[in-house]
Amino acid sequence: MIAWLEQVTGGLWPYLVVIFFGFLPSEIWRWLAVFFGRGIDENSEILVWVRAVASALLAGVVAKLILTPSGALVAIPLVWRAGSLVAGVAGFYLARRSILAGVIAGEALLITAAVYFSG
Repeated sequence: MIAWLEQVTGGLWPYLVVIFFGFLPSEIWRWLAVFFGRGIDENSEILVWVRAVASALLAGVVAKLILTPSGALVAIPLVWRAGSLVAGVAGFYLARRSILAGVIAGEALLITAAVYFSG
């Protein structure tokens, strides 16, 4: 089956698998959430709870990436990984709460550390 798929799509079959089994199933739930969430008050108890859970999950993922990294992050010392978090938060606040500025600031320091420690 995979050989036939590879002949038809060339080297694009992994991307098709990601789209059909990764992107589309979650996209359906996003559209349903937009449709059903229109009438919910932004400050309702349920949305306050949802935001709190989402923030806690994000904080847990960031802490895991900093404290117990895998892959290429293992080569970067803990001080630099934590420093990139601080740089990201500083960039966020210095640029008037711009998420893009925070991501760019943290990522710039992380990439600089990766280049420095790889060679």
